[in-house]
Amino acid sequence: MPEPKVIVITGPTASGKTALALNTAEKIEQNTGKIVEIISADSRQVFKHIPITTAQPSTEELNRFKHHFVNTLELNEEFNAGDFGSEARTLIDRLFSEGRIPLVVGGSGLYINSLVYGFFEIGSDDKLLDEKFKTKREEIYKAKEEKGFEYLLAELKTHDPVTFDKMKEIKERRVIRALEVFYVTGIPISVHHKKKIKINFLADMYGIQIERSELYAGINNRTEVMLSNGMLEEIESLKSKGYHYRTHNSLNTVGAREIFDFLDGVITKERMTELIKQNTRRFAKRQLTWFRRDENIKWIGPTAFASLGMH
Repeated sequence: MPEPKVIVITGPTASGKTALALNTAEKIEQNTGKIVEIISADSRQVFKHIPITTAQPSTEELNRFKHHFVNTLELNEEFNAGDFGSEARTLIDRLFSEGRIPLVVGGSGLYINSLVYGFFEIGSDDKLLDEKFKTKREEIYKAKEEKGFEYLLAELKTHDPVTFDKMKEIKERRVIRALEVFYVTGIPISVHHKKKIKINFLADMYGIQIERSELYAGINNRTEVMLSNGMLEEIESLKSKGYHYRTHNSLNTVGAREIFDFLDGVITKERMTELIKQNTRRFAKRQLTWFRRDENIKWIGPTAFASLGMH
């Protein structure tokens, strides 16, 4: 029996992924008569309390189709690409067994790689991945200073006993590297080396291609819309409850960081808006660099849902 196909829609932030996914889901239902459920591959939309900041689908859009991994976790909960890949694969298997059709949409490259391939190219020179490793590495060194190297060894033994047992000689750098890979990807480095996670479906991957100038204009416009819709107030409310991007990784994202800095008096409101636009544009550029390395992605226009709907 051939493996089922799963459509994956990806692309940079503000490129129109949500609209394309909804239109595609409608086409698939019309063509097949089956129910479509949407799986969000977005590392920030999975969290509650930040729907504006993370550009979550609207209530009306969420009601059109059942969505998974949107607005489900508290801000202090840990969730990574490995968790997503494992849980989403289980969900996809269940949906197919129930005669439903999963549709994946999102711009988090690590999440999509985890789901579709079951591993990452951890030796990559990609800046986005490098930044994640660097941030996590700093946190690990801080933990070592506060809790001692024995704590790191215990963490490694818990999360990646295979790597721990294979170490004939305990070297700090190797321990920290193994931990940062696990913390960032959710998959032990020993599993990465095997690269044999079983995937029960074939991914039909599409990336939204949009002119750079059009994309950047869309980002600038969306920033203004999000601010007028209450993004600043959303973060201000969280700050009043003791949340901050320096203490909650879920808030360490473009938009939230700049607003917290404004609320802390570090930058002006005008500079805050300017930086959100600028940093979102830079993020979109890094996303494009990441996705363009994947030869399995077919690049399409943002309104090409009719062809995707022929499932």
